[in-house]
Amino acid sequence: MEQQSASTEVVLATAGYDHTIRFWEALSGICLRTVQHPDSQVNRLAISPDKRYLAAAGNPHVRLYEVQTNNPNPVASFDGHTGNVTAIAYQSAGRWIVTGSEDGTIKIWDVRAPGVQRDYELKVPVNDVIIHPNQGELVSCDQSGSIKVWDLSENLCTHELLPEEDVPARSVSMAADGSMLICSNNKGNFYVWKMKEKGDLTELEAVQKVNAHSKYITKCVLSPDTKSLATCSADNTVKIWENLNNDGQFSLTKKLIGHQRWVWDCSFSADSAYLITGSSDHTARLWDLNTSETIRTYNGHQKAVVCVALHDVSL
Repeated sequence: MEQQSASTEVVLATAGYDHTIRFWEALSGICLRTVQHPDSQVNRLAISPDKRYLAAAGNPHVRLYEVQTNNPNPVASFDGHTGNVTAIAYQSAGRWIVTGSEDGTIKIWDVRAPGVQRDYELKVPVNDVIIHPNQGELVSCDQSGSIKVWDLSENLCTHELLPEEDVPARSVSMAADGSMLICSNNKGNFYVWKMKEKGDLTELEAVQKVNAHSKYITKCVLSPDTKSLATCSADNTVKIWENLNNDGQFSLTKKLIGHQRWVWDCSFSADSAYLITGSSDHTARLWDLNTSETIRTYNGHQKAVVCVALHDVSL
């Protein structure tokens, strides 16, 4: 019975600068559990595909916590970075995680035997790294403004894009079917590329540049149905852009207004109808994207909420 509830349960977690991780009941807004994270602030959160673990990226460690128990202590620690861990993602089967750090490296870790399996040296601070839906490539973006595609079987960087030199690239996101790549930067611009498989090679075709915000874009995330793009910004707003004709051309359809300070992170619900956001105003919010209204505010953090994680897929 318990396993069944875990498989259908919605897991929502937030964290940030107050050294705590909070788990929430998404619809009621009730805080179910608070985990202390005394080492450092928490920069990023990732929930394992089976909803059993939450990985918290701090400075310089990554800690793994149990989701379905009340154990306050981490059950594993991934040690090897020497700076802030700025990005974290789970492989789709939950066997490994990838992390990126201000120390200029991307590392791959086996979840069952914490130790570095792969180590890529970029020599500039890494701001984001994601796993290609094919599970065989990574995409990173960094402080120099460069976006790199890494082939895990060849163990090398196969593509490098530099949309704006010396403008830090802050966030990358990819369509669930691998057809599109989006990157956002510190000038408030986002860029769209179409990705085409030609035999064993991936071709990237630039299709759009949008000046989306007048300040930093802190995070860009494509919705699971690939129709919407959310951009979080230092201008206190989140904008929703629609890929209406499925051609990689996004147009602004909604502006989510309510946060009082920078918005740092967001996550779509599995059906692409809702968005969770985290902000420097110490709150997270749940938005109905149909109405652009906040339907729940998560109050309790004492400092900035810089990362959110949502897993509401029934297993």
